[in-house]
Amino acid sequence: MSFAFLKSNAARILTGLLVLQGVVLLSYNRAESVPPLQPLDRFPDKIENWQLRVRGVIEKEVSDALQADDLLIRDYMIPGEANLNLFVAAFRSQRNGKAPHSPKNCLPGSGWVQQTSTIEELTLPSGQPLEVNRYVVAKGDSRSLVYYWYQSRDRSVANEYKAKYYVVADAIRYNRTDTALVRVVAGAGNTPEQLAAADRYARDFIGKTYPHLRTFLPQ
Repeated sequence: MSFAFLKSNAARILTGLLVLQGVVLLSYNRAESVPPLQPLDRFPDKIENWQLRVRGVIEKEVSDALQADDLLIRDYMIPGEANLNLFVAAFRSQRNGKAPHSPKNCLPGSGWVQQTSTIEELTLPSGQPLEVNRYVVAKGDSRSLVYYWYQSRDRSVANEYKAKYYVVADAIRYNRTDTALVRVVAGAGNTPEQLAAADRYARDFIGKTYPHLRTFLPQ
């Protein structure tokens, strides 16, 4: 019998996948480490020049569909200048099959049509980079600018597949799978100037609220 196959690249890849599968299964059999988090309803109503406008009501059917362990839906504003929406879905564990729903799947299901979609790196006031999705969508005469990202442990991730990779990596290394989806939506009007203004306000809001969000999300 020839054992030449065992020295091939295919065999090495297969062996590596089997070892990784074994490690993942072993980590999933351990009691998961779930760090304590503050309830999202304690999130500040006022952050610098941004203040709470509307505290969103989360309907049961929406909550059941999202399956998050904690949710936040609020509208914030700079009086007389800007309004935008903040949505946060926090998951303490993903081992039971629960996971964030990508806005790229949810928004089209609500009738919104994608105009542009990019991954960008924002620079926060602290100098820290923040990787986010920038997503422009339209529905009838309405247009919205959407920024969103996944926050897990000590990182922000825009790409959904990259986020899932880190879930597996954190499960193996740290025995935890907690994560959160953060989404900011601003009305973008119908002109380039209105879209540019929405961009400025959304980036300003993210920069000012991110340090507060970090105290409520996985660290």
